[in-house]
Amino acid sequence: MNLELLEELCQTPGAPGHEDRIREIVIRELKPIVDEIQVDNMGSVIAIRKGSPGGKKLMLSGHMDEISFLVRHVDDNGFLKFTTLGGFDPKTLTAQRVLVHTTSGDILGVMGTKPVHLMSDEERRAAPKLDNYFIDLGLPAREVKRKVRIGDPVTRERSFVTIGNMINTKSLDDRVGVFVMIEAVKKAKKHGVDLYAVASVQEEVGIRGATTASNRIQPDIGIALDVTLANDLPDAKPHEKVAELGKGTAIKIMDSSVLAHRKLVEFMRTTAEKKKIPYQMEILTAGGTDTAAMQRSGPGAIAGCISIPTRYVHSVIEMCHKKDTQASINLLAALISGMHRAKLDW
Repeated sequence: MNLELLEELCQTPGAPGHEDRIREIVIRELKPIVDEIQVDNMGSVIAIRKGSPGGKKLMLSGHMDEISFLVRHVDDNGFLKFTTLGGFDPKTLTAQRVLVHTTSGDILGVMGTKPVHLMSDEERRAAPKLDNYFIDLGLPAREVKRKVRIGDPVTRERSFVTIGNMINTKSLDDRVGVFVMIEAVKKAKKHGVDLYAVASVQEEVGIRGATTASNRIQPDIGIALDVTLANDLPDAKPHEKVAELGKGTAIKIMDSSVLAHRKLVEFMRTTAEKKKIPYQMEILTAGGTDTAAMQRSGPGAIAGCISIPTRYVHSVIEMCHKKDTQASINLLAALISGMHRAKLDW
């Protein structure tokens, strides 16, 4: 498994609507192995590789963007206030570094808040709120106002490390899904379907890029690649775990935005068993993925999702297991290669 590529994808910033740097990597990796690459008006990458004449259209989708911020105010002392792009748990912002992406370059800063020493007892007991935080660039106000503009994107800064058998970094949601898609397309050299590998934009703010790409492609079958919760933590009840690290790729049955097509789910399950790929079944009662966009595109598509179990989702210490990531690659490649042999009149 090419961990160097995964590290590059995770470390490269890409806020919703600002996925340019990630897009360059995706195009670089897919261009040598596909017939055509398109970039749509929203910025999603659509890599096309033809299969057998008359084959069905199979769309894959992993999103390039990461939860981020936009600068909305620069105060007279040079501190930045921001709005969020995507879902945040405010407590994950405490004592974090960020990168403010300006026209003159990236500026390193920190998330600041009121010192605990100066908080009242009531403030200490209260849950943190997003409005409590600001960004400190360590620069004079005049310089900040010269360099930073309202609307500049801000991403989180955290290194890529391995911990035991785990990968730990920011933005595994959903750079690991994009990585799985790229590696599986490389691995699946023969297929009967027309393959459309999409690296979508703006998923974290409403599954927007996959919606427009799906309506453009109108796939017969859609498979999303995204993370799911691995809530295999102390005190979690068995039914609350959703998925567990080290137990294989996850085959989605449902989330709050989609009921995966039951025959595609069964095809995924039987393929995993035939190929001896470890897997687990996923029911996620909250959250959604590009699966929903593909399912609802045009006349509708047969849609499902391969999920990579991940702990601490939407934080800077997201964690996934190397074996689960490889199992996800193996299952997607097997599905691509085996799709033409399946009965697709579902």
